[in-house]
Amino acid sequence: MNQTGKMRIVVKVGSSSLAKKQGGCDQQKMSLLVDAIAALRGEGHEVVLVSSGAVASGYCLLGYEQRPRTIVAKQAAAAIGQSILMEHYSALFAAYNYHIAQILLTRSDFSNQERYRHAFQTMSLLLSRNITPIINENDTVSVAELTFGDNDMLGSLVAGMLHADIYIILTDTDGIYNKDPRNNPDAKRFDKVATITDEIKAVAGGSGSSLGTGGMQSKVIAAETALNVGTRTFIGRLSSKDSLLHVINGTGEGTYIGDFGGINLDTSTTHAAEKRESVSTQKQWIALHSAIAGRLHVDAGAQEAIQQRKSSLLPAGITSVEGDFSQGDVVEVYAPTGLIGRGVCRYDSELLRQIISDPQREKPFTEAIHRDQWVSLPHLI
Repeated sequence: MNQTGKMRIVVKVGSSSLAKKQGGCDQQKMSLLVDAIAALRGEGHEVVLVSSGAVASGYCLLGYEQRPRTIVAKQAAAAIGQSILMEHYSALFAAYNYHIAQILLTRSDFSNQERYRHAFQTMSLLLSRNITPIINENDTVSVAELTFGDNDMLGSLVAGMLHADIYIILTDTDGIYNKDPRNNPDAKRFDKVATITDEIKAVAGGSGSSLGTGGMQSKVIAAETALNVGTRTFIGRLSSKDSLLHVINGTGEGTYIGDFGGINLDTSTTHAAEKRESVSTQKQWIALHSAIAGRLHVDAGAQEAIQQRKSSLLPAGITSVEGDFSQGDVVEVYAPTGLIGRGVCRYDSELLRQIISDPQREKPFTEAIHRDQWVSLPHLI
């Protein structure tokens, strides 16, 4: 949140909230969503929309009676449906004199550091010029190993990248329940939770709609990822044009996850949430997206220096090197207790092995991994 109290908000909407049951865009649902986003924009907030619905909007025009199962058919449906979605969004936002921008992403756009940085810079520039980015996975070219699994995770990663104040996941259920509310009338909703617990993961069910790919379980996992990089999450329902305003005012229809101390919430019935600072864009890339090129094993002294004194990793604390990697690659670091983190190594593997075997050898750098290029695991800060 900036000094004026305005927020940066990422809103994710799924196929079931946009498309008709028989496929195709539901104009009424889309109009309600745009009205709600316009209400946020009208209060001066920055909004990024992560929108599913391309496949659901396009498969009817291919002659399918239901969402196709093959990759080729899904990609063809997405190619048709994405343009239909954007046409509708453009017309609906134009009624408020708002302009939009389409951004299609794949996993490789996150794993490649340069493309990741450019995506961040592009979205930041659009927001600074009052343009609303509308983001979707590039389903037309994506293959299994390049996909996010669902747009819940894509939205979480975008929210982290942009250091959003809140990530809002819209669904057809008003939050997380202790049991499936569709089959259990006595189900109780979790209104506010500090963090994602094993209990919440256990009660998260499967997909609730034939139109989409993500159920409550995927939303819970996405919320946990967002929380780990310092972004609070809300999971709930859009029922009126004021619903998103209600969310940021603390009266949304759903479940709040994380520390909402900056929002007027009654926290008397929830456990105190752990305050987590936003994780830098570079550290998010190291932790969540980078390819791991090798492993470093360190002694107990180096582990203590890293974890307790927040120091950089020096070559003297490294006991062995695994893999062949270049200077600037990301490596995992293992201590006697197991994996403790990862970071950008300032030496290539061959030179690092030589330094370990000959401590007197001249070192071009002091640190093997500088603190600014290090992330601790499982938490990123």
